[in-house]
Amino acid sequence: MQTIAAIDVGSNAMRMVVGRIVYEGKVEAVENLRLPVRLGQDAFTTGIISEETSRQTLDAFVRFRRIADNHKVEKIRAIATSAMREADNSDLLIDRIARSTGIQIETINGEEEARLIHLAVSQAINLNKHVLLVDIGGGSVEVTLSQNGKILSTESYNMGTVRLLNTLGGEKNAALPFHKLVRQYAEAARRRIDRELGSKKINICVGTGGNIEEMGRLREKLFKGDNDRMITLEELDKLVETLSRMRVEERIRKFKLKPDRADVILPASIVLQMIAHAAKIKEVIIPSVGLKDGVLWDMAYRLRENMHISPREQVWTSALWLGKKYQFDQDHAKEVARLAGRLFDQSRDLHDLGDEDKLLLELAALLHDIGHFISPIDHNKHGYYILKANPLIGLVESRQELVANIIYYHRKSMPGWQDEGFRSLTANDRIMVTKLSALVRLADALDVSHTGSVKDVQFESKKDGWRLSLQGKGDLMLERWALEKRQKLFQDVFGVKLKLAG
Repeated sequence: MQTIAAIDVGSNAMRMVVGRIVYEGKVEAVENLRLPVRLGQDAFTTGIISEETSRQTLDAFVRFRRIADNHKVEKIRAIATSAMREADNSDLLIDRIARSTGIQIETINGEEEARLIHLAVSQAINLNKHVLLVDIGGGSVEVTLSQNGKILSTESYNMGTVRLLNTLGGEKNAALPFHKLVRQYAEAARRRIDRELGSKKINICVGTGGNIEEMGRLREKLFKGDNDRMITLEELDKLVETLSRMRVEERIRKFKLKPDRADVILPASIVLQMIAHAAKIKEVIIPSVGLKDGVLWDMAYRLRENMHISPREQVWTSALWLGKKYQFDQDHAKEVARLAGRLFDQSRDLHDLGDEDKLLLELAALLHDIGHFISPIDHNKHGYYILKANPLIGLVESRQELVANIIYYHRKSMPGWQDEGFRSLTANDRIMVTKLSALVRLADALDVSHTGSVKDVQFESKKDGWRLSLQGKGDLMLERWALEKRQKLFQDVFGVKLKLAG
């Protein structure tokens, strides 16, 4: 029976959970700890974590280390979010903690944060519907759309509670009523969320984070609710109205809130209220799980190789959603991806790339035309910028950069130093992008008519070069013409001749 631990280095507090893997990859929590170290207080004002806060952070990790040793923890994963991402001296603090405790902190982006929270929620709630997940942290708010247990899209907004307190001067210093300032600040994000949701009907809205859990408990106290695992929109409206009339000291006294909760509960309630109204939902379910739980489950799955959703399946779902968002020709996109995969498999001896690279090829092939949403002219460049601005869930940022570059070069120019995005890649990545761009060009030519006429290909090495045979409907004259035009990059990259059979 393995014992593992997860640590969430948040902007408002630090949390640790210790769990045991009991059976079939299931995890049973044996200890939870929350320490009120507020990194965001420094990170969102001066951009530097002060020496005092650094000492508090180090003390917290010394305590985490002691708990881990007491439980004989075999593996620890510590992750940090927006405050650590934004502080200029975070690397020094991370190194200091690693040298003192042996615990290495990993800074993750908003998309990975959303994935881990989604994983935690999936263990508590059946997500086989259209679900909206809202996680309110100290530095950011993650809003995630999920369907049938898979993430469709996620957006991160700089509306975290500690950030709002510091950005707007705090409740005590605001010239205008603080709740009005928060509303004005969050309105732009609310409109963006409204556009993202569009006409989609949300079946379930799930809220996570310490502040939302506190809202559930306040629901019980104020409105005689039967449990703290949900709050209706009507109750949320009343809660915001009640908190807006009270000062921080009153909330501490009347509701027995901790000081580091009493000051952030109002902005958190307003943000959730605005998102809930935009989503047109009647209630928010509160499963009382969070980022640390997602990290724990992720560790357990990786240790037991028992992932419910494979990384490939998740990133493919996200890519399809992105394509639909930008109104791509789905049938053509899937055909080009399928044909690109066939070309890749049959030419492995030539390109010497692996299955992870094949996934990047297929993703680029699937999304090669999304730039048409902006303009058919230079749509490869528009597609590149769309990929840079929209994360594919399940794909790390460095790999997504490669997909964006392959899209950029799926037509016209040869990959080269004239382009900053390509120039910034490592030598190995530049070679890989160039090889895969050549294959995408051939695959795109094979469905140039957007009719799916080519059913299969035979791609094989011959004495005088490589030969490509097409199987499909009709004479495939248009496809052959397109291949003749687009085969140059393939021949230049691999140094071989390409001939069309028949």
